Amino acid sequence: MHNDLQCPTTPNKMQGACHRIILVGYMGAGKTTIGKALADELGMRFYDLDWYIETRMHKTVAQLFAELGEEGFRRIERNMLHEVAEFEGVLISCGGGTPCFFDNMEYINQQGLTLYLKASPDVLYKHLKMGKTVRPLLLNKTPDEVERFISDQLAAREPYYLRAHHTLDVSLMDNYEKIKISVAQARAMLKV
Repeated sequence: MHNDLQCPTTPNKMQGACHRIILVGYMGAGKTTIGKALADELGMRFYDLDWYIETRMHKTVAQLFAELGEEGFRRIERNMLHEVAEFEGVLISCGGGTPCFFDNMEYINQQGLTLYLKASPDVLYKHLKMGKTVRPLLLNKTPDEVERFISDQLAAREPYYLRAHHTLDVSLMDNYEKIKISVAQARAMLKV
């Protein structure tokens, strides 16, 4: 772990490894919510990798999954990750599976400061129920199947997430104040 990595800043200007901050974690952990708020505070451009893929490919992630299968989607995702992670002054929110394929997590750690937003399967399930986004991997599953799927998949993915430079436990972000607290904790942890 690189918990001693620091991010020196000057007013509105990121330096060194902090040209990029990259968030990883399971779907529903709050990567987009915290990422947007943190990017705003730091004066960085925010990129959600899934949204970036959709913009570049002119198709939704769900369409790409349906047309290409997960393996085909993951190849596109890797290429788009390498594209967006070359930008400077950006905060990137990765898809939940991004760190778990190819050499993506190693690459992400080389590109900037990384932060794993960690949540329990119960909290993730609550976040996903509150959200409005259609998640391709959860389609056609009953609530019990979704809970079991989250628990099983998180267990498989967490070893990748834990390779991030920092880990922030996030609780149920059901109001603005809790989001602000998580953003403040992220800033303190990343020293930005």
